[in-house]
Amino acid sequence: MSKQEHKTWIYHNPRCSKSRHALQILNEQGIDADVVEYLKEPPDFDMLQKILQMLGIAPRDLIRKGEDLYKDLQLDRSELSDDELIQAMVDNPKLIERPIVIRNGKAVIGRPPEKVLDVLT
Repeated sequence: MSKQEHKTWIYHNPRCSKSRHALQILNEQGIDADVVEYLKEPPDFDMLQKILQMLGIAPRDLIRKGEDLYKDLQLDRSELSDDELIQAMVDNPKLIERPIVIRNGKAVIGRPPEKVLDVLT
């Protein structure tokens, strides 16, 4: 296996306790993950599509529905397309559920944080 295949990324928000805990778990496992502070460096549309594909979920399942922004943008409307929901997350990365850990073509949302162990095997 090449080094690239073992590359690990975490889409991280340092202000989020679950995200910090997930990063701590990775560190305890000896995983030197590339940390992407997604509020500062949000994924673009194509990357978010790839992440969703790796997660095996619909865009609506990656959106933080408890955010005021979710209500303000009326993202609960059923007529919104997947592309529109993805674009809303690209434009407003605060809406993206976190943390997301990617490794070996697999991704997982670290909620609870211990779920990050799922991509290490």
